[in-house]
Amino acid sequence: QVQLVESGGGLVQAGGSLRLSCAAAGRTFSRYAMGWFRQAPGKEREYVAAITRSGDNTWYSGSVKGRFTISRDNAKNTVTLQMNSLKPEDTAVYYCAASSAAISSRRTDYGYWGQGTQVTVSS
Repeated sequence: QVQLVESGGGLVQAGGSLRLSCAAAGRTFSRYAMGWFRQAPGKEREYVAAITRSGDNTWYSGSVKGRFTISRDNAKNTVTLQMNSLKPEDTAVYYCAASSAAISSRRTDYGYWGQGTQVTVSS
């Protein structure tokens, strides 16, 4: 089991950057692939990025590829999402999640979720 806590959200102007962090409690963090998802008001939660247990492979949704970077530090039990060139449409609550799959973009493959952190991008 793993407990997840996100941080780093806030208000930023379009074109700016934010760095989200997700801290995991528990000694089994390296056993899980990790992902970031987001949910805008009135919309379903959508996949953003994912990373394998070792960090040797990363996936991105088409809407963020080239702008966002996911990484992890298994020694510190953290996963981060560096977000550059932010757009107003990136505004959402961002969630980190843990999966027993090798890597996945499917929300249903993630069994553990954080509480989320709000990201607001102004135009």
